[in-house]
Formats: sequence, structure tokens, C-alpha cells
Amino acid sequence: MFWTRQQYIDLMTFKGAPRPMFVEIFGKLIGLDEEWAAQGATEAERDLSAFNFDWVERIPAGANCGLMDPFEEKVLEKGDGYVISQDYMGRTVKLCTATATIPLPVSYPVTDFESWEKIKPKFQFDEKRIDMEAVNAAAKAREHDALTHLEIPGGFDMPRELMGEENLCIAYYDDPDLIRDMLDTFADTSLKVFERLEGKLAVDNLYVHEDMAGKSGPLIGPSLFNEFVKPYYSKLWDAAKALGATIFSQDSDGNMNPLLENIAESGVNVCFPMEPGSGMDIVKSRKQLGNRLAYKAGIDKYTLSGTKEYIRREVEYKVGSLKNDLGIVFGLDHRIPNGVPIENYRYYVSLVKEILNIPANEAGKWTRMGF
Repeated sequence: MFWTRQQYIDLMTFKGAPRPMFVEIFGKLIGLDEEWAAQGATEAERDLSAFNFDWVERIPAGANCGLMDPFEEKVLEKGDGYVISQDYMGRTVKLCTATATIPLPVSYPVTDFESWEKIKPKFQFDEKRIDMEAVNAAAKAREHDALTHLEIPGGFDMPRELMGEENLCIAYYDDPDLIRDMLDTFADTSLKVFERLEGKLAVDNLYVHEDMAGKSGPLIGPSLFNEFVKPYYSKLWDAAKALGATIFSQDSDGNMNPLLENIAESGVNVCFPMEPGSGMDIVKSRKQLGNRLAYKAGIDKYTLSGTKEYIRREVEYKVGSLKNDLGIVFGLDHRIPNGVPIENYRYYVSLVKEILNIPANEAGKWTRMGF
């Protein structure tokens, strides 16, 4: 089913909905397509269009609040089973070509205030951050029910990308002025972007990518979050609301439970993907926070590799418990893992639709819902 921007906003802000929403949030992992093809999956199943998921049209606001003028990407060294490169953020990264598809950083561009000052211009405001042609296209699309969204740099994630987790966590204590200057720069640039959009485009959804937690918990505690990230979020959310924003969504994997209260207090009102493998439970979180947070995803992707009974228990617990709630977009907590049989995936989709009373053949399509 196609959801209009207003229907989606009403669902996520607890105002109402035509029915529950069911999506596939990120799609398949690389390699699963070949597995499903060998198991007899149709082309429509392999591109997920056969499953008629719910979707909302979305369009970026046409403005950049983050990194501008990225570094030149270039190979620095090739060896037996590895490649060392400079990436777009100025990091030196190493890819183990035999076993990995994502390179790991070896060094970072920011180590102290002096090195930050060298790349700071890449995060400061410039009029070229606004693409008026794209802004106008977004405004027209919004008139036809597209949801407009604008991404801001992560309050934890962007410094982490520039410094690395360990250096960032140490800097909170040893060099807090560096972190404050980074966040002040991100905020100042974002606010100037917002000012340029005022009167030209209403932004529906402010979005921030963080990935600030692992399986055992967040990499930043509540007190540090309140000191550094919360003021940054609150300042930008207040300004975004003046642009018409009603949704502030945060993407973070890992165990975010210790920070959910703090996140809600900072203005965020949608969290995803709510990863069960790290201890996130949308049923328990709803009981804890009520309507202060809405959630997307949260169904354990790994259950799809098990028996149908295993799948049923997970779906009945999550979907059955929350099917009458607003502020929920049902879906797997991340990409469909390799090793999931197509038959199990068919069963999962049909079971969720049965519980939610969604007609099996109701028209829909698959589009990425990670925003």
C-alpha cells in the first residue's frame, strides 16, 4: 500500500493510521539473491516486489549539512590479499580483499585541535550546500505526497568517523573543547542550511545516523550524551520544527536501552532499527516509554534462519503484541541475512500480513525505508 506523507506522519506521531504498516527496511545482504535463485525464487521475489510491502515516497531536501568537498579517494598500496586506500573522509583504510567488503580505518584525519582546524572548512557553511533546483523539485514532490527529509551530522557518529571510537571517547574527558567545537560547527552549518530553506521547502523528517552502540551497550553514557549530544540535537530540532518537521528519526544499531530516555528528551521521536540481537525489544520499550518514541523494524532477522515455529513465536510476540499500537512500522531489524531460505521468508511475510489483517495481494512495492 502507498502511504501518503501525512498518513505516515500521523502513524509515527500517534495521531492515527489507516492500518498497521509493514515494510522491509533495508533489503537483502549481498549473496542472498544467488541463494534464493538456486532455491527457485522468482525474479519478483528476489527483488522483493512480489511481497507488496507498504511504502512512502520520500525525497531529500536538496541541501547538505555534512561533509562538503570530500577527500580524493585513492589507492595507496596493494598487497597480497589487501588494499590500503585513502577514503572520502581522509582516513587511511585497509580492505582484506579475501574476506571483507568493508575496509577498516587504519588512521583518522582528526587527532587534535590543530588537525581538526585543517579540515574544519569542509564542515562550515557555504552557499553551494543548497541546490535550489533540488529544493524546488522536493517542494513539488511534497505536493504529491512525498515525505521530505534532511540529514544532519551525527552528534556521536561524525566525530567518531573523523577520530575513531577510542580517540573520541578519550577526548570527551581529555579534550572536551575539541568535541564542542566540532558539534558547534555542525550545528552552525545546519542552522544556516535551515535558514536558506525557510519559505522554500517544508522539511517533514529530520534524520540523524549515529551507530553509537555495540551489543553490550552504547559507547557514550547518559551523562556524556546529555553534556555533548543532547544540546546539539535539541538546538537543531527546535529549528527544524520551525521548518515544519514533525519527525526526528535516529538510526543506531546496538544496545541503545541505557540512552532511550535521554534520546527522547533531546527531541528524537523515532528510533530504528531496534536490534534484538543486541537486546532491543520494541514490546518492552513501548511499555517503558509509551508514546514518547516511535519505532521502525525490531523483528529479529535471525529467526528467519530457524524453524517456522521459531519464526511464529517471534512474530506473534512482536507483531501480535503491538498490532493495535500507533507509532510502529513493522519489519526486520536489518538486512535479510544470508542463509535465510526463500520458503521461510515467504512464510514470515504471509504470517505478518495475516496477523495485521493486510490482504496478501494488496498492491505495494519494496523501497528502502532506512531514514
